[in-house]
Amino acid sequence: MTDGGLPQDGPSGSEDLRGHDAQSKNSLIMMVDDEPILMGVVQAFLEERGYDNFVTCDDSTNAVDIIRDKSPDILLLDLVMPKVTGFDILEILRRDEALRHIPIIVLTSSSDSETKLKALELGATDFLAKPVDPSELALRLRNTLTVKAYQDHLTNFDQLTGLPNRRMLKDRLEWAIRRKRVNEEEFYLLMIGLDRFKQINESLGPDSGDKILESVAALLKAIVDQEKLAGTTVARVSGDEFAILLDSSTPRDPRALAEIIIEELKQPFHVLDSDAFVTASIGIASTSDVKRADELLQKASVAEKFVKQKARGTYQVYSPDIDAEAAELFQLESDLRRALPNDELELFYQPKMDTHSQEIVGMEALLRWRPNGAALVPPDIFIPIAEEAGLIIPIGEWILKQACRQTRELQLKGLDAKVSVNVSAYQIGDKNIVSAINTALHESGLAPEKLIIEITESVMMGDVEKSLAILHEIRALGVSLSIDDFGTGYSSLSYLKRFPIAELKIDQSFIRELPDDEEDSAIVRAILALAHSLDLVVTAEGVETAEQAAYLDTQGCELLQGYHYSKPLPFDEFITFAEQYQP
Repeated sequence: MTDGGLPQDGPSGSEDLRGHDAQSKNSLIMMVDDEPILMGVVQAFLEERGYDNFVTCDDSTNAVDIIRDKSPDILLLDLVMPKVTGFDILEILRRDEALRHIPIIVLTSSSDSETKLKALELGATDFLAKPVDPSELALRLRNTLTVKAYQDHLTNFDQLTGLPNRRMLKDRLEWAIRRKRVNEEEFYLLMIGLDRFKQINESLGPDSGDKILESVAALLKAIVDQEKLAGTTVARVSGDEFAILLDSSTPRDPRALAEIIIEELKQPFHVLDSDAFVTASIGIASTSDVKRADELLQKASVAEKFVKQKARGTYQVYSPDIDAEAAELFQLESDLRRALPNDELELFYQPKMDTHSQEIVGMEALLRWRPNGAALVPPDIFIPIAEEAGLIIPIGEWILKQACRQTRELQLKGLDAKVSVNVSAYQIGDKNIVSAINTALHESGLAPEKLIIEITESVMMGDVEKSLAILHEIRALGVSLSIDDFGTGYSSLSYLKRFPIAELKIDQSFIRELPDDEEDSAIVRAILALAHSLDLVVTAEGVETAEQAAYLDTQGCELLQGYHYSKPLPFDEFITFAEQYQP
């Protein structure tokens, strides 16, 4: 089974409301009574009605232990028994978190109302007087099991996707761990976290977000079915998290399965007449050296969180080595929350040069973080943390205001340059992004044409049409738009003609081996030809040598940026560099 069904030798229980009558007949019925003959008669009655799965106990002192071991679907309980009464058993079960929800039909020869009331107060589900009428017993049993099936479904299944929920997943993980101890079989848990789903949900609205979650659930089930992964459980464990418990009987490597999921999720989900793109970060953990379900969940979650903060859209197999780094990343997130109020953020600037004249015509603003005056934290470390922690919006607004203010200050010193500011997909999805840009321009006095907003194709995640509308609003302010890291995005060509952009920035990975690498040279020439056919300006990033600069000049690339001219500099040092620079 793949859509919530338990492996055949797993725990018993109702799996789906459809066909509940047939499933009820397979439910485990336990009878506790000190009269074995009476239990035999009741069992015979029920077997005639199609029930054939029984556990009987005529020694009430052992009843609770047997119940814990067998976990029956329903209990038929006598009240009047020596040593341990039915009342005692009722009280014990209803105090036990794992057993308190088992439905209990009390069977007793006592007919007084006081006995019935006491049994019901202690948690009896139903009450039948002895001698039991067979037809009535069968009817009460069927009705109770039907209600239990419905309650089980509400308790154990996600109502949106129909998948097992976190509670049921934990039950199955416990079962898998027990089986691992007995048979030394290995199970793997894949924790699948959707990247930037909060942004997508806010952009599209909760109804469309739900449609995407349903589509992701269907996709995961389809993958498991296509791969013929018998005994595998697909679950939804939280708002934007899914999990797959991979049975030991399947030969599929969990890493290969993770790669299939990542690849399949590259296809857009069509909602509200728009394409929404979803990626996933996957953490993998095994039952090796794990004693509890919580441990397995925690290890898979640590691996998933690690991926989200280091390299979204990939997977990570848990190992003890990542615990220390994961703890460090967690501490970084905590420290980053204090960065703005503690004035620990600053902007560095890297010049953009006119290829032909070699003059400074602009600069890119680059965020740096120096926590408590310590060493700088690399942006590729803390930016993903800021995005996942929801800090990128206030930080992004601070960057816009600071970049515009400092650029205006440079203008007053005689350097009339444009400033480029990176804006993430999270910010484009924020409803206040246009007003934030407008406020930064207004407060600083910087002319809109002196501001360039750099984006990547990832802004197309979520509601494509809404993102494009926001980009057009930004462009309407008089601000220019640039595509950063062009050539690395999976949707570069398909969306290029739809972006209201003025500039392309060729990713430095294509510049590094110029002019000697023939493939990189061909790619750069193709990008330049494409951009110029659309009347776009091109900036080459990562220019480190005079040979690269000369080659790009011969190919008609308008702007250059890289260490050949200057590394990113703090604002005061950039002012000095600009004042002293001679082409």
